[in-house]
Amino acid sequence: MTALDRKTRVLIVDDSVVMRRLLSEAIASDPDMEVAGYAADGRIALALMDQVAPDLVTLDVEMPVMDGLATLQAMRTAGHTLPIIMFSTLTERGAEATIDALAMGASDYVAKPAGGGDYTTARQRIREALIPKIKALCGRPHASLPAQPASPQPKTLPYKKWTEPVSLVAIGSSTGGPNALAQLLPTIPHDFPVPILIVQHMPPAFTRFLAQRLTGLCHLPVEEAEEGDVVKPGKISVAPGGYHLVVKGREPQTRMHITQDAPENSCRPSVDVLFRSVAQTFAGRTLGVVLTGMGQDGLRGCEALASVGGEIIVQDEATSVVWGMPGFVAREGLADAVLPIAAVGPHIVQRVLARRTLAGASRYIAAVTP
Repeated sequence: MTALDRKTRVLIVDDSVVMRRLLSEAIASDPDMEVAGYAADGRIALALMDQVAPDLVTLDVEMPVMDGLATLQAMRTAGHTLPIIMFSTLTERGAEATIDALAMGASDYVAKPAGGGDYTTARQRIREALIPKIKALCGRPHASLPAQPASPQPKTLPYKKWTEPVSLVAIGSSTGGPNALAQLLPTIPHDFPVPILIVQHMPPAFTRFLAQRLTGLCHLPVEEAEEGDVVKPGKISVAPGGYHLVVKGREPQTRMHITQDAPENSCRPSVDVLFRSVAQTFAGRTLGVVLTGMGQDGLRGCEALASVGGEIIVQDEATSVVWGMPGFVAREGLADAVLPIAAVGPHIVQRVLARRTLAGASRYIAAVTP
């Protein structure tokens, strides 16, 4: 029996009887999944791990006895490498704890339904948010996604003959993105000469805590984008959760605008929305970067970038938590480079410095070369 011939087994860890029931019914509604067991707190979950042998764990953030963060840490310390999806509330406390959990090794998260809805609606929302993530993290195909052919080998194509230097770096990421960004962004020097804009799929409140965490790791401040901000070097801007980020206007007075236009690819913020706007404003002076993430948000935006001569690089499959977003771009032949996450930052900096001062590029290359 192959891994795809048997059901994916999920251990549900939550102190709420109602939430355990909602999760159980959502999981049972999919023929490829089953509930391996239940735990009302972290200690019970740890005791059950070897007994029920789950393929994935859903882990509540706030629990008595042993909360989600302590349980996550104990699971990773014990050598359990299986995917773990955190369940958190759409509150500042829940957002901050979720960002901490992702930094500690959680694979992804799902926000609990806000109060006020009926039981059936809550179950449907959980199912829509959770099931695709379980399938992506456990390597199962999902009916809503196109069939995926074999992955191309990681590669770096020869540089095109760009006539102008890069004026803006635009980055898109989703599942696994916070940790990928935490590895990439610290490689950007304090005097990086162009702006960096980021879309990370997250709900409101979460992106603010993500920006704060990344600021503590980086040489540049990382902030949520605000309406009317001028696009300029000196900081890294993240689209606020629940809003699209677009750029408009001529340099050097190009400004950021945040909108609540309809979601694209079921996402707001959407990578496609940002990439299309930078393609219109910066044309071939844009370097687009697509990191780990589920789905195909960013594909159409990369088509727009490619059509105006922009460069596109994507994270490779081996270092992606889910090779959905970068994989679709690579398979369409739009990627100029397919790189492991450790190589993405150095590639960005070398590319940006390449048509500026040779001395600056040489200093950076010397600094990052072992």
